[in-house]
Amino acid sequence: MVRQLSYKAIYTYAWDLAEAGIDRAIDEFRGLGLDTVTIAGSYHAGKFLRPHGKTGKVYFPEDGTIYFNADPTRYGAIKPVANTALGHGDVLRELTEAGSMQVNVWLVLLHNTHLGMAHPEAVVRNAFGDPYYYNLCPSAPAARAYATGLAKDVTESYPVAGISMEAPGFTPYAHGYHHEFALLRTNAWLENLLGLCFCDHCVAGAARAGIDAARLKAQVATDIASYLDSDLDFPPDMAEAFWRADITANGDLRRYLDFRNDVVTTLVAEIRAAVRSDAIVAVIPSVARPTAGAWYEGSDLKALADTCGIVEACFYEPSAERVAADLFDIQRRLRGSGRLRAILRPSFPDLATKGEFLDSIARLRAGGIDEFAFYNWGHLRRSNLAWIGEALGARA
Repeated sequence: MVRQLSYKAIYTYAWDLAEAGIDRAIDEFRGLGLDTVTIAGSYHAGKFLRPHGKTGKVYFPEDGTIYFNADPTRYGAIKPVANTALGHGDVLRELTEAGSMQVNVWLVLLHNTHLGMAHPEAVVRNAFGDPYYYNLCPSAPAARAYATGLAKDVTESYPVAGISMEAPGFTPYAHGYHHEFALLRTNAWLENLLGLCFCDHCVAGAARAGIDAARLKAQVATDIASYLDSDLDFPPDMAEAFWRADITANGDLRRYLDFRNDVVTTLVAEIRAAVRSDAIVAVIPSVARPTAGAWYEGSDLKALADTCGIVEACFYEPSAERVAADLFDIQRRLRGSGRLRAILRPSFPDLATKGEFLDSIARLRAGGIDEFAFYNWGHLRRSNLAWIGEALGARA
């Protein structure tokens, strides 16, 4: 049985907390009606605009580093890289010692270019064998050991309430990699085929499940190559239809996608079994819109809810109507399994007006949601942060 705690959380980064000071930040969070700080414990690269940053407005985090003091004995071949800020202080430790708010750690697990470059034997590879360094493959034993070690380490080394795990699976081909570029129009069919992993670990695992993955790999490579050699650009609606038809007509492809779900579900189960027993474990299944698209990344929503108890879904939509529709569909897929949390962005490009944001909260509550998180303190203007207080009843 998963522990039930109130969860009114703000997502944030160690660098923003360090700049503001823990006490001042907590006072602000509590003033908004929040009871939990969800802090990034492991994170990737970025370029972030900080509306209320004091020491600068644009921030580049170090790629693929962690923001807590790790115990190297808890890891195998792939070990985490400490962020240099840890040389100046341990923000996570300060948060937990403050004791005035629950602390939840947000772990980006397998989306890590820094570690992918250092361990190419453990990354996703497409049908041509090209490495995708930004994604450690969840089929690779070393990558699984790293993800499990990360979750176990932070829950045993710090008295955190729990963890929210992002990127436990197969990152889509189009994911905003640095200067991602192509001189042709892409489409859902092409990107979905390019995003399939056919590394040795996946091919061997699928073969053990009775799938002719070697044949499928060759077929996918042939299909992609023939399209790239042509002078065609599939229209978006046709490309989507072609992809659905491939899944329906190609039994090995359908079984391969199901195999990917099993890979991710078993990894999440291993993590749940390894972490501190009283730690709450939630999984962020995808940032795909709508959330139902999570299946492509290996995230079976019901299986994940059955495994770890909580699905923390990103309702990154531009209207309350779309938020309500996504909620209806997610609950239909969960079929009563586990608990559902909602993450919202009270700002552009999602809920750009206070009315849409408040209406979204109301619709989620009407649908039975009482655990909320808001992304992200350092990115939001003060005026947008005030909407959170109004939604939670802290401000009129």
